Amino acid sequence: MIEKISENNIKIFGRIDSNNAKEFEDKLLASFTVGEEANIDASELEYVSSAGLRVFLKLKKVIGAQVNIREVSKEVYDIFDVTGFTSIINISKKLRNISVEGMEVIGEGANGKVYRMDDENVIKVFAPSVPIETVQQERDFARAAFVAGVPTAIAYDVVKCGESYAAVYELLKARTLSTVIREEPERAEEFGTRMGELLKLLHSTQADTSIMENMLDVYKKRAESMRKYLTDAETEKLKSVYEALAETTTMLHGDFHVNNVMLMGDELIFIDMSDVGYGHPLLDWGSTFLPMVHIGRRNPASVERYLGINYELTQKVWNNMVKTYFGKENAEKGEKLAEIYGFAKYMLVPFIYTKFDENMIEPMKANWRKTGLIAPEFDVSLALEK
Repeated sequence: MIEKISENNIKIFGRIDSNNAKEFEDKLLASFTVGEEANIDASELEYVSSAGLRVFLKLKKVIGAQVNIREVSKEVYDIFDVTGFTSIINISKKLRNISVEGMEVIGEGANGKVYRMDDENVIKVFAPSVPIETVQQERDFARAAFVAGVPTAIAYDVVKCGESYAAVYELLKARTLSTVIREEPERAEEFGTRMGELLKLLHSTQADTSIMENMLDVYKKRAESMRKYLTDAETEKLKSVYEALAETTTMLHGDFHVNNVMLMGDELIFIDMSDVGYGHPLLDWGSTFLPMVHIGRRNPASVERYLGINYELTQKVWNNMVKTYFGKENAEKGEKLAEIYGFAKYMLVPFIYTKFDENMIEPMKANWRKTGLIAPEFDVSLALEK
């Protein structure tokens, strides 16, 4: 009837009716903490009667928090729907399951892989640890960006892929920009210019603040949390670069580089919208600096492993991006600001990198103090002038 999966996460199965409703109620209420969201996997629930429905209402009242019932079959969903429960409790239908066996991998990041399904569709499969809410959020961000006029892939479905959740996107015969540049290296500077134009377009778009997060607030909180690892003086230096930025509602991508842009026909479009939010444009430039410049300075060979093109080509793209976005006369200043906010974001790794291990922090701190933002000689005054 009920199987405990983890804290505030259970799976229910079989039939729930007047014969077992009291037993179900006792077990259900004992499975959750008051004030904490309840997550219920109902993929194996065969039937629920009015007696069972009343138990879900009682659960919502007792815990005083949201109740999520997921993976509901069509038949059971119809019961919830016709009785009005879908307007009271967050209920979602069972997802279709797609196998990626034999599909070409066209992109890979920290949280998952992107596969080509066919000439019209790709599927982004998230790591098993990524909850469905995160996948649905990326789909919603992509839709909001598309409606706002930002060129991005059309997201139209969330599915299961084995033990993982995945998002399906429509991409008509598109290739990642890294693939195009690798095959046509003579176009690196051209695409650098176009990426600069694409980022300017994004940064001229107002975000939907009702669903997107204020990333400047997020970064400020993370910077303050670094006090756990840094001296007070180092923490204040890190915080100062974020406190210098004005509050804006500019849409941000959050992870803009040649693997997260695709060429569809002759149009560049954004993909991987999981980090979309709003805030000052320099937050995006800091995010872009890390994969396209910083890792190459430390180890040029690692750029090709991460981005799919070598460091020399990456620099051609980067240089034209900077010139196009900031203008030739301000390119040097723009690149320096990108470096400052890139170093600042790199220092927030404990709160960004999903595979972070506490044992990593000591060598990281040594690196930051030697060549990074908190190195004594590193000058952040340019950022503080803003």
